[in-house]
Amino acid sequence: MTSPEPDRGAIGFAEKLLMLLDEGHFTATYKYAVLLSLMDLCLEQSTKHGAAPSMVTTRQLAEKVVEMYWPHAVAFGVGEESKERVLFQNRPLKDHSGGQAAIVREIVKFRSEHAPDPSATITRARHAKKKAFEGLVRRVEWKLVEMPLPRLQLIGEMETPFIYQINWDRTITKKTFNNWAGFDNAIRFMGPASEYLVQLAGLLRPLIQRQWAAMVARFNTDIVKDAELERFLFGVERISLAPVRNGLRDLQDGRCFYCESRLGDKVEVDHFVPWARYPNNAIENLVIAHSDCNQSKGDHLASADHVQRWAQRLDLDGSDGQLREIADAARWEKAPARSVGVARSIYLRLPGDIRLWQGKKAFRAIDRGALEVALSGGGIA
Repeated sequence: MTSPEPDRGAIGFAEKLLMLLDEGHFTATYKYAVLLSLMDLCLEQSTKHGAAPSMVTTRQLAEKVVEMYWPHAVAFGVGEESKERVLFQNRPLKDHSGGQAAIVREIVKFRSEHAPDPSATITRARHAKKKAFEGLVRRVEWKLVEMPLPRLQLIGEMETPFIYQINWDRTITKKTFNNWAGFDNAIRFMGPASEYLVQLAGLLRPLIQRQWAAMVARFNTDIVKDAELERFLFGVERISLAPVRNGLRDLQDGRCFYCESRLGDKVEVDHFVPWARYPNNAIENLVIAHSDCNQSKGDHLASADHVQRWAQRLDLDGSDGQLREIADAARWEKAPARSVGVARSIYLRLPGDIRLWQGKKAFRAIDRGALEVALSGGGIA
């Protein structure tokens, strides 16, 4: 099977999506969280050959939405204790009082009871409080089923399903949702919609994040400075990568992942698939590099040579590989299948004229055959 080719219909799809983003009837940030979560699930759930999935479930979406809002559910302030608070993610009253968005309120409550440290990662909370976390996801799932999912594709007052179809409408009751045998939790993508979400991810993500940040700024004008908000909500620096630095350095035998020369004092942890393409702090997506190599690579996609070496060290069978040992020692996130799924989604649909980063100021033409071997063969599931 060949890699999927970009479809010109993606432009029309993007135009409709922009109309949704411009709609003024949304009073909360849910539409941004749902769109980004659907995009990420399409990246993660790609097939062996990089094709996007035909459907996802409301359960999968709920867990992804919790991940989206997790770093938002801590206090934001400007040094004045009286003004520090979890930012409103829905339209407050004129005096900046009022209730928080229900999904954010659920996550804030869970964090206060089970993960009060603001730096606590969702991975640790998920494993430390499995039953409570599952309850949180279930409550968030209901809110998504009840509110944004039946309303997201409204343009004006007209329902325009072009992203997905669901088997319920705005009249659904919680009793129907809780009927395990009778509720259809499938979110079925319309035609090539999931493929378009993957193709457009690199362009749509920064746009959606910027609009999300702008809406939150409008909801919190008494304490928010626009320049700081987007970094607070979505910035990669929110989680320190230091706990895995030494383990990765040992794994790479003290050599830079990219130029393979000996590492000195100035080393950095790099996201192999750039954070700008897909936010992934899982151990499988992290490598150690010289600061110069890391800065030169920036948000570029690495060449096929690098992809081959990266794929070879993935622990996809769940055995006690070295990456797994590093993650377990640091209590770090492990997501081998998701990491390779994202890489397939991005690399296997690149246009033939693109050039990939090889080294400092050096770029190479795409080697599609080598990429397909690295990401589709060699024992990778």
